[in-house]
Amino acid sequence: MPEQKPQTQPDFGKELLKELTRPPKGRTFWARAGRALLIPALAVLVGLLLGAVIIILSSESVYEGFRQSFGAGWVAVWNSISAAYSSMFTGAFGDPVKLYNALENGDAMKIRQAINPPLESLVVSTPYIFAGLAVALGFRAGVFNIGVEGQLFIGAVTATYVGYAIKGLPAVIHMPLAFLAGAAGGALWGLIPGWLKAKTGGHEVINTIMLNWIAFRLTDWLLAGPMQRPDSGGMPVSPIIETSAQIPQFFATPIRFHLGFIIALGVAFGVYWLLFKTTWGFELRSVGANPSGGRYAGMSIARNTILAMALSGALAGMAGANQVLAVTRSMAMGLSSGYGYDSIALALLGNSSPLGVVLASLLFGFLRNGASRMAVVGIPIDIISIIQAFILIFIAAPAIIRTLFRLKQVKDVDTGVTLSSWGGGK
Repeated sequence: MPEQKPQTQPDFGKELLKELTRPPKGRTFWARAGRALLIPALAVLVGLLLGAVIIILSSESVYEGFRQSFGAGWVAVWNSISAAYSSMFTGAFGDPVKLYNALENGDAMKIRQAINPPLESLVVSTPYIFAGLAVALGFRAGVFNIGVEGQLFIGAVTATYVGYAIKGLPAVIHMPLAFLAGAAGGALWGLIPGWLKAKTGGHEVINTIMLNWIAFRLTDWLLAGPMQRPDSGGMPVSPIIETSAQIPQFFATPIRFHLGFIIALGVAFGVYWLLFKTTWGFELRSVGANPSGGRYAGMSIARNTILAMALSGALAGMAGANQVLAVTRSMAMGLSSGYGYDSIALALLGNSSPLGVVLASLLFGFLRNGASRMAVVGIPIDIISIIQAFILIFIAAPAIIRTLFRLKQVKDVDTGVTLSSWGGGK
């Protein structure tokens, strides 16, 4: 009889990891990308439509128009919606007529004023990019980082201290050092709940919420005490950072567009490269997608949990450092207007992908900047918050969008959100 070759046992760990990262079959990249972006795009559309309904219901001119006649009421409805959204558009993107006239006249100041709205929208979008990436990276690794707001404040504190306390350094060293100090402060604040989850099973949602309030009160104490500006008259504000630590702006006043936006895009690419092109990123995604499978394959759940929360905190700290070094030049209590909490919506809207987060951040940045012009026509700025809330609702419940537009559910679309069970983590 011919000699039979011994059968080798398949490496179950390698096969499992191969299945976890196998691309979906039967669809091209662009088809999958279109499917992934379809629900967010429709959610934005429905959010704007429902926002229009809120504008109509809150407009006194509409009620006055319907008191006069049915036709006058509908004219008032159209005027209210068009005035609100046109003012939001010009506030976010600028007025094309003003830009054309400024270019035709050659007035440098008017040209700067005409191109300022879209550039200011990019300024508002920059901290959103950092904060959104922080939550998205956590989602990919299976952790839910609610503490971005607190980590942002700690990052701002450390960046501010390095920015004003260290003197005599050249800008090429001082600015990166202050920015990295902000990232380190956020990483430390994220490391704490990551370690607690990995070693004790304490859930990161509870721990990060509590650490948010610790960060807020710690910041209040520092700004009213050791870090208070001597000539502030008792106001809780830090000293102005050194010029060498400031992230440079590209244009003269009133334009505030700065290098931080370019840095944010570079960090977004770095997060993409980490998650999808490195072994560390592969382990983070594998553990996030299937902790039991990752453990069987020899991956450390505790190490990856701690690493994910520390990296997420570092990204949040960068958001705080950006605001201090590029925009405010000093730190006060009102540094953040909810960037950390909005970042959860950004990660969901962007499908937890770096490119999606950048696009979602641009959307929220342009919406928030455009909201400032809506007040001119009598529309409350809170309308933008309502629109953002509607968008988040429909992103979190995509079945509603599929029902409204009669879309079939496609199983090969990756949501990018894989969270471990409550209390897990060892």
